[in-house]
Amino acid sequence: MLESVKIARRQSEIRQTLAELAGKETPSEDEIRQMDELDREYRSNETRYRAALIAEDTERRDAGDELETRSAQEWADLMAGFEMRQVALALDEGRQLDGQTAEIVSELRSAGGFRGIPVPWQALEARAGETIASGTPNPVQTRPIIDRLFPDSVAARMGAQMISIDAGAVEWPVTTSAVTAGWADGETANVAGPTVYATTDRAMSPDHNLGIQMRITRKTLKQSGAAIEQAVRRDMSGAMGAAMDQATFLGTGANGQPLGVITGAGTYGITSTAVDALAEWAAFRAGVTRFMTANAANAPGQVRALLRPELWDYMEGKQSILPDLSEWDRLLKNIPAANIAMTSNALEEPSGSPLATSSLLTTSAGGVAPIFIGAWGAVDMIRDPYSDAQSGGLRITALATMDVTVAREAQLELLTGLELEAA
Repeated sequence: MLESVKIARRQSEIRQTLAELAGKETPSEDEIRQMDELDREYRSNETRYRAALIAEDTERRDAGDELETRSAQEWADLMAGFEMRQVALALDEGRQLDGQTAEIVSELRSAGGFRGIPVPWQALEARAGETIASGTPNPVQTRPIIDRLFPDSVAARMGAQMISIDAGAVEWPVTTSAVTAGWADGETANVAGPTVYATTDRAMSPDHNLGIQMRITRKTLKQSGAAIEQAVRRDMSGAMGAAMDQATFLGTGANGQPLGVITGAGTYGITSTAVDALAEWAAFRAGVTRFMTANAANAPGQVRALLRPELWDYMEGKQSILPDLSEWDRLLKNIPAANIAMTSNALEEPSGSPLATSSLLTTSAGGVAPIFIGAWGAVDMIRDPYSDAQSGGLRITALATMDVTVAREAQLELLTGLELEAA
């Protein structure tokens, strides 16, 4: 292990110990002496850390990518130590935050804009088997990504990227032109002239606030102990994931909701194809072909599909023209099962006569996600001290500011009128 890494870890331990000692109103003489010693060691380690970085310059160049991503890995390790249980107890009993949780909350508070205790989005991630993304988004203006915040959400499975925004409205210039080359027609002829390189700004603004209320009884606070950590994180993540999925695709753009991809297909310029026929693989094949013709995808396996369970039920039971294959089997032969998201939350129920439903196709072109979901700051945890005062419970409200936009409309296509019964 590099010496600088050892020093950095020791610095983190010192900060944690100092945070615990500094939280005491009347420290003893031994504790004051310990704080002085830790303070001197911390300043000395800063000098040693800089010297170690200089000495390890050769090793850094040899290590390459691994060392280049160290800051991201250290940030992920720091977030892994964030405890939701401390937040709940701080709101309920006024208990002092400590350790990495206190350090992260202090850092978030420096950005301002929080009435309660700020909770980072990364704290809602699933802690088991999580992975840290080493890639960056591909728009002209690169922004930090909250990668797979809700790994089981429909939006994540459809290729959407959650992007962290500090403050203000943000735009992403996305290339929308097709620059072409041309041959010179003869020995002295000129090649093709310059083609306009066009971009389109995809803007997101902090106009949409999502609120979630959680009620924690006094018995839970006193009895559950560390178990409340996973319970709060799991319930909050599930509720926010469901609300985010619905808003991403079916948001009305009114009453505080962002404009969803399906509801706002016309506004975003997304191609909407009316199939108006029985749901078969041929309808999806035509959509995939349009993606490949527009150079948005190179193969059917790069396309993702959003379906209702009723559509799967119909296609699975419909015999295709090929022997021993249903229409669903034909779809799976071209679009991998991992690229198919079935939901009853992000698509409207089948309706009309004959009964028909819709489906959304997306693809990631050039590394650019088809959908951007912006999250401003952190989740603001605010306590309601009155609603459950008589029972001694804790009621907290989690506020999150989010917005939705698309990258290039050529990366999405909406299929409507997929009939589930004969006319």
